[in-house]
Amino acid sequence: MTSSPHILISALDELINDDLKRFTYFLTSCPPEGYPHIPRAELHEKSRTEVAMAMNRFYSGNALNVAVDILKKMYQNELVHNILRQVQEQRTNPDLTGKDLQSVVRNHKLWLKNKNKFIVEKTAYSSKKISLTDIYTDLTVTEGDGRGLNKEHEVLNIENSQPSHETRINCNDIFRGNEEIRTVLTKGVAGIGKTVSVQKFILDWAENKANEDIVFLFVLPFRELNLIKEECCSLHELLVRLHPELEGCNSNLYVDKKILFIFDGLEESRIHMNFRQTEIVSNVDIKSTVDSLIINLISKELLPSAHIWITSRPAAANLVPFKYIDHVTEIQGFNDLQKEEYFKKRVKNKDQFDRIISHIRSARTLHIMCEIPVFCWISVTALQPWLSQKCKKEIPTTLTEMYSYFLLIQTNTKNQKLDETHEEDAKKLLEDNKEMILKLSELAFIQLLKGNVMFYESDLEEFGIDVKEASWYSGLCTETYKVEFEFYKEKVYCFVHLSFQEFFAALYVFYCYHCKNLEKIKMFLPKTKAAETPLEVFMKNAVNEALKSKTGHLDLFLRFLHGITLESSQRLLKGLLTHIHSNPESIQKITKNLKQGQKKNINPERWINLSHCLIEMKDNSLQQEVQAFLKSKKKSKKLSLAHCSAMANIFQASEEVMDVLDLKKYNTSEEGHRRLIPAVRNCKKAFLSDCNLTKDSCENVASAMQSANSILRELDLSNNDLQDSGMELLCNGLKCSHCKLEILSLSNCKLTELSCKDIASALHSGNSSLRKLDLSYNDLQDKGVKLLSAGLKNPHCKLEILRLLDCRLTGKSCRDIASALQAAESSLRDLDLSCNDLQDSGIKQISVGLKSSHCNLKVLRLSDCKLTEQSCKHVASVVQKADSSLKELDLSNNDLKDSGVALLSDGLKSSNCSLEILRLSGCCITKNGCSSIASALHSNPKHLRELDLSYNYPGDSGVDLLVSESTNPTYTLDTIKMDQRGELRMAPGLKKYACKLTLDLKTANVRLALSDDNKKITLVEEDQPYPNDKQRFKHMAQVLCMESLSERCYWEAEWTEGAVIAVAYKGISKKGSQNDCLFGRSKKSWSLNMSNQSCVVWHNKKCIRIIPPSFPLPSRVGVLLDWLAGTLSFYSVSSNKWSSLHTFHATFTESLYAGFGLETPGSSVCLCNM
Repeated sequence: MTSSPHILISALDELINDDLKRFTYFLTSCPPEGYPHIPRAELHEKSRTEVAMAMNRFYSGNALNVAVDILKKMYQNELVHNILRQVQEQRTNPDLTGKDLQSVVRNHKLWLKNKNKFIVEKTAYSSKKISLTDIYTDLTVTEGDGRGLNKEHEVLNIENSQPSHETRINCNDIFRGNEEIRTVLTKGVAGIGKTVSVQKFILDWAENKANEDIVFLFVLPFRELNLIKEECCSLHELLVRLHPELEGCNSNLYVDKKILFIFDGLEESRIHMNFRQTEIVSNVDIKSTVDSLIINLISKELLPSAHIWITSRPAAANLVPFKYIDHVTEIQGFNDLQKEEYFKKRVKNKDQFDRIISHIRSARTLHIMCEIPVFCWISVTALQPWLSQKCKKEIPTTLTEMYSYFLLIQTNTKNQKLDETHEEDAKKLLEDNKEMILKLSELAFIQLLKGNVMFYESDLEEFGIDVKEASWYSGLCTETYKVEFEFYKEKVYCFVHLSFQEFFAALYVFYCYHCKNLEKIKMFLPKTKAAETPLEVFMKNAVNEALKSKTGHLDLFLRFLHGITLESSQRLLKGLLTHIHSNPESIQKITKNLKQGQKKNINPERWINLSHCLIEMKDNSLQQEVQAFLKSKKKSKKLSLAHCSAMANIFQASEEVMDVLDLKKYNTSEEGHRRLIPAVRNCKKAFLSDCNLTKDSCENVASAMQSANSILRELDLSNNDLQDSGMELLCNGLKCSHCKLEILSLSNCKLTELSCKDIASALHSGNSSLRKLDLSYNDLQDKGVKLLSAGLKNPHCKLEILRLLDCRLTGKSCRDIASALQAAESSLRDLDLSCNDLQDSGIKQISVGLKSSHCNLKVLRLSDCKLTEQSCKHVASVVQKADSSLKELDLSNNDLKDSGVALLSDGLKSSNCSLEILRLSGCCITKNGCSSIASALHSNPKHLRELDLSYNYPGDSGVDLLVSESTNPTYTLDTIKMDQRGELRMAPGLKKYACKLTLDLKTANVRLALSDDNKKITLVEEDQPYPNDKQRFKHMAQVLCMESLSERCYWEAEWTEGAVIAVAYKGISKKGSQNDCLFGRSKKSWSLNMSNQSCVVWHNKKCIRIIPPSFPLPSRVGVLLDWLAGTLSFYSVSSNKWSSLHTFHATFTESLYAGFGLETPGSSVCLCNM
């Protein structure tokens, strides 16, 4: 029995819930003899349509036979009879009424060929049909991504995009090569060529040049569906009404045939796309609303075997849930070669072609805009007078000039249509058409504010536009739909491109200001004395209004508005404007305002747009200054905010890819650094650490990660206040198929366990390319690691290096970490868990994972994890395992002692041990421990290459013993570190790093009295008789110590009545302003400020309030500086127990000095002996 999806779905629709469950039970557990069972997972909680699709996949043409056999077992005899009857009818009745299939297909293709073989263009002289084959230029189509919503202005997306290096896809091949692909979404900005690509696809199919396996191709543009969305009809009736050549065919036409539905222009849809609450329609003869029919087609409830192609602008792509999309492509527009190909086809004269290409290349803005095919057409149209040498005026170089000339030429079209005269006088031409142009301009502005780009007759009538009269301006406001069938009730209109709508909107706003018609533009005017507003104030208000937009929907409008302020532009439009409203003083003030924007919390992309506004005003000074700065060898000059925006624009638009963007290289303010962030789009590595960035910056970075052809491979956002909300945005970028990021550093970004869920989701994604991830110094805790480990175990995860230093983990997290290490698909090679309270119980758990045959870990760092000798037993069992992959092990800063080293050495002795690097710095090891290691080396000399025993007490004998071993030519050991050794290193905990400090009298403020051999300071009211010294703090009651610190150092101090404990570079200002001198207020110092009521830390003017473990604070404070690691930690100390208060993370560039400060008379600080 031939399988028919239509008959099978109809049969399953008759089964009520319990019967359907019994039916699926037979399929999964006891199918008819000779047929395989379907796995339960394929049918669990599936709809009737999905069950039918699964049966067709598993049983092909025998699906109906299987269904009939099962239904007989269920005693569904009437249903069996109906199936057999429908099959018989299908065999005896033709698909068509009085027509054979070949004839219908032939007529169908002929009808589509006639509709699609021409493009109708409105030129300066007439409407004319141009052969699509003659004019069509291949577009760059690449793999796309359906996740995320692109909120940026589409023209800005074109300007910010990078050249495509991805594999190009021919539109005719989007359904080829993979039978699983049924629904394709193609994205592209307005005017990029989506509809023309669809038209070419249809034409090639209709002419039998491509996709010949498709029997029927049905085109359903959303702009046409909008007009009948309220009607109720069946799918068959809808298709016949849209394709009259099918008149007379019955609904069996669609059975067992490959069909393609094309839904063009998703962004134009006014259909209510509610996929959750739409009634199920599974039969082509069932009547329903148009929106229900469309949703059921896309969700595969209706004609599930049909293929579907949807085109959409990026902002509307998420109207269809991603789960219904099998494949996403994206149209990138014209590359440089394609631009030339297009202009060659449009400009046959070689001399004219050379002139237009040369001019487009010389004007960067025009060159970028020509990536949009519609703008290429606008350019050819607007430049026609110069190409034919009829115009002696200066050739247009800005967008404003180009669109002004386009307006003149298209307005002239109307005159020639009416009276066949050629109107040379531009002023009179615009005067004669002023009323209609202004009405269209008002329509453009009001609809722009509403976000509308498609208009109906009712919209035009609202602005007093007669639809018949408007049709004479079809080159400006295009009539996009013509009456072809009775049931269409209205026409749809749009401007030739959304950029022209924005030009018209700017023209209307400037005209209203010019003529004091202020009611419609009051959003750009002050509340009082609006009529007296100077031009520069009006423009400043317009800038401020545009800057408020997060999506940039007014950006291009703002460029045009600034362009129109120029006298040269107003002369072009003088038929609309009664006089020139511009003077050099106003223009100077306007450009000055564009260069001095100071508002905070504005997206950097908006500031970049102000650079474009300057270009529209023909002011290239900023660009020239930045170019000169970039060419100069000295980069110390401080950059203004405007310079930073201009630089970001230059970097972003450059055809040369930046290798590294390092914000710290540029001498500017925090806001200046923020304005440079959009340049991330055009660099391979972005170093954005410690720049006071927040969630808002993550939005820009994530946008760069998701941009087509993203080249970003390494990103460092460490030491920024991103928080979980920022991480969520970044993870959206990581999931995008365009993102190729391999290295991500997020150390000290104030993340919590919530971020781990998003990160795990990103690692789950098959699109993630992440190889290295640093999440150190974030408050992830055990719950966060549990979530993260789920991502690590996923087969899609490619992560090889993971840093989790000081994430407040305990031994509980180690079970989840071990589980991730044991996963069959684990790709992890390097794991750092240092500075966590794992203890021996945690290492016992981790060792289980390390022993797994699936574990591929090569590097494990467990420094400062509160381990004892007990952990060494578990580690030894790992390193002596025959197939252990571990090559590098760091157990530093744990009090393992000689007994622990002896246990570890038992593992090192094993011939199976292949460990190459072992770090045991600060582990309380003496000569006895050295002897154990030497013995292990003697037994297994062929692997260990590097040994770190610094900050221990090996004694001379221990040193001699290991040095002699390293000189043995049969040993591979070639590096031993044993510096900073001594008996002091046997002290427990942090005290092993204790250093002796002395207060430096030369730096002490005169109100500080030194005592106790320069170990104590007290704030007194009378000045001390200290000699003058350049190093002395003049205004602040502060002092530095004499000793420079550039290693691992620890000291303690006792305080009374409030104190400041700090470290600083020696060059900290001693006589300048408060911020320069006061500890913690500049980049040159870090401080802990304590009193009986509060505890805060300061660095670079930033303050963080600390919640200490108890109040009042213990009078003793400990400070640990690890200069090389870049950490500065403060502890409250009580009864030899340390409680962490705060840790700073920085890249120290020179030696540091301990410092102290006092504020309350009688308060004191005293260095403690240890």
